Amino acid sequence: MKTISHSIICLFSVVLIFGCKKNSKEPNKGAFETNNGIVAPEGMVWVNKKTFTQGAKEGDKYAMPREKPAHLVTVDGFFIDVTEVTNKQFKAFVDATNYVTVAEQPVNWEDMKKELPEGTPKPHDSILQPGSLIFNKNVNKVATMGDYSQWWTWKIGANWKHPGGPDSNIEGKDDFPVVHIAYEDVMAYCKWANRRLPTEAEWESAAQGTETDKIFTWGNDYEVLNQKANTWQGVFPIKNESEDGFPFIAPVKSYEPNSIGLYDMMGNVWELTSDLFNVNYYKQLDISKPIVNPKGADIGFSPDNPYQQEHVIKGGSFLCHASYCTSFRISAKMGTSFDSSSDHVSFRTVATPDMLNK
Repeated sequence: MKTISHSIICLFSVVLIFGCKKNSKEPNKGAFETNNGIVAPEGMVWVNKKTFTQGAKEGDKYAMPREKPAHLVTVDGFFIDVTEVTNKQFKAFVDATNYVTVAEQPVNWEDMKKELPEGTPKPHDSILQPGSLIFNKNVNKVATMGDYSQWWTWKIGANWKHPGGPDSNIEGKDDFPVVHIAYEDVMAYCKWANRRLPTEAEWESAAQGTETDKIFTWGNDYEVLNQKANTWQGVFPIKNESEDGFPFIAPVKSYEPNSIGLYDMMGNVWELTSDLFNVNYYKQLDISKPIVNPKGADIGFSPDNPYQQEHVIKGGSFLCHASYCTSFRISAKMGTSFDSSSDHVSFRTVATPDMLNK
């Protein structure tokens, strides 16, 4: 029995956060491609060791306090997935292991209430059912942009196989990023695939590609956002003009890759990292010299969700807009709790040569 996804907390007005491959039996270790002279597993590319600027870049008008101060980091080389893990890839894992995701598991109120403010009333049993958070596509108006529950809906029966609820499915969507995945689901996939999540610093290194201090994966030009990433156009969350061709989630590789061949590092779906989310982490660093292979904060902290530990998510999603989260930037970050899942968060994995040699 697992606790319900943290997403359901919005229903009782407590808090809402936001902000590898083989056949069906084991991951693929047999097919390879060459990148910069280094042999990479199929579907992955090599990210060279480099020193780069992590955090808010000079001239980034959307940078938030938690992205500051900018600081130099040095990150060793690693392999990373070319795309987010897709429905097809996640299905291979489930078929091989019979794994059941958090969004599909029964809800345990006794465990759940331990991570809520004391005295939080128990919701009706009709609500405490397996499910996940989905974007409400029928919002006509909002009272305030600070109330996220206006455009988020707890959907019983929503999970990776039914991303819009029990009446939906992923037929014909093999190449879409898998969604409604919680942190422990990701950890189970990574164990099966002999992979791991990237650190936030590794993620930023990969997103920079051959660059070291850009705001976006393509450079510093905000005006080409609609051509480069799947984000929201129009008036969020009321009107989506879909100038980029996709009103909501898009198949992987729908936009041009960055300079080292990585797709969708900006927009489409948020991507989980292994770092804990702490809004004060950068302010506590010694930035007098480059920080080598940082692993993130020792303990998480978010004033918006003081009762749970959260992990850093990166890259923004199809819901990002200049009036809302502005997280279509390399330095942008938000937090999501361990048991939280939704229809706009996914992941990609990394590997190092020592992992592949095991």
